[in-house]
Amino acid sequence: MGKPDTRAIDREISKTTRKLEAVRRGEMWALNSSERRAVLGALAGGSYRVLRGKSTTRQESRLESVSEQAITRLTAEITALHMERQRIVREYAAAKAAKKGASRWW
Repeated sequence: MGKPDTRAIDREISKTTRKLEAVRRGEMWALNSSERRAVLGALAGGSYRVLRGKSTTRQESRLESVSEQAITRLTAEITALHMERQRIVREYAAAKAAKKGASRWW
């Protein structure tokens, strides 16, 4: 028995971590479709309010809340992926221990 196969989970963890860093930098590609739609709506509403010379406080707070929601979602995904990786490693260790215990010759 070699090592447990966690390459797919590790790849997903690194992809989600890159998305989290991108959201923190304010990049749009890491957002899902509903978050993108909310950001674009807030930007459109804010630009309209700027054009009219009015306050954009509501739109700015909407942008911040969408960003916080995306960060929360991605952090939860990373946590779930880490837990899944731990489960795989634990199952592998249990199977290896059971195999070692069953292979005694006496």
